[in-house]
Amino acid sequence: MKRFEYIRADALEQAAISASPKEASFIAGGTNLLDLMKLEIETPIKLVDVTRLELQQVETTNDGGLRIGTLVTNSDLAAHPQVIANYPILSRAILAGATGQLRNKATTGGNFLQRTRCYYFYQTDSPCNKRNPGTGCPAINGENRTLAILGTSDACIAQHPSDMAVAMRLLDATIETIKADGSKRNIAIKDFYCLPKDTPNIETVLESGELITHVVLPAPIKGSHTYDKVRDRASYAFALLSCAAVINVNDKGDLETVRLAFGGIGTQPWRNEAVEALLTDTKGDNDTIEQAADLLLKEAKGHGQNDFKIPLTRRLLKQVIQRALAGEGA
Repeated sequence: MKRFEYIRADALEQAAISASPKEASFIAGGTNLLDLMKLEIETPIKLVDVTRLELQQVETTNDGGLRIGTLVTNSDLAAHPQVIANYPILSRAILAGATGQLRNKATTGGNFLQRTRCYYFYQTDSPCNKRNPGTGCPAINGENRTLAILGTSDACIAQHPSDMAVAMRLLDATIETIKADGSKRNIAIKDFYCLPKDTPNIETVLESGELITHVVLPAPIKGSHTYDKVRDRASYAFALLSCAAVINVNDKGDLETVRLAFGGIGTQPWRNEAVEALLTDTKGDNDTIEQAADLLLKEAKGHGQNDFKIPLTRRLLKQVIQRALAGEGA
């Protein structure tokens, strides 16, 4: 690990200004950052500790939603009574990821900023456009079983690793930040992540020194909340494919509300509102589900080892819709 300067911030403005150089990083739980620093994938010259900031609260908003401080741990958020009662999809997604020990340290803001688990990204003697722009992407023709099939480019096919962010994308979360100049902004989660295109090293729209302070959820969505995660082992593994779903079936047996977000298959948490619109106000028959799957996977591209994710996604989508129509889920 390379030497770095350590600063403990006592105020929001101090934290943002201190981390404004490109070579600086914020640290809270550090569950991903410290691993990256040990491997010298991340080499900040300055670490700004934000754990003293008053950002550990979960508050109810005026419209019945929630405002979550960036330092709320994953464990506390998953166990919060209002999350369990009104946003069970979020609780389930968080509990599907990592170990209890990691969830006790990992923070809400940090979870959004996890880096990919692509083998070549962590293999520091290997080319990787995300780690070292312009060197190439050996994953395209190499070990890519776990990697993305949607949102990829010729420069990168790395998958986004977070479970929590998939649920947040489904719930239309808004991310509140403070910049180094003290100004604040609200970023809709659909606009937060960047597709790799020719610059896979740029993963979010955050500027240098910009700190996530809160995440705001709108009012709860009526319907059954489910989170399915397909992985290589039963626990503590990243998703090959996951699906967060909120589906409401009305008294006539029609799909009145359909929201779907996917993990493990995209370069960012993946949601296609056109697929949801196609399924809404239908009986969810096989033909409609197949059309929805065709639309979802229209731009999907496998690279050999991860080809199986395309039919797997189709099957999981069908299972999720049919289970909701059968009244299963919670």
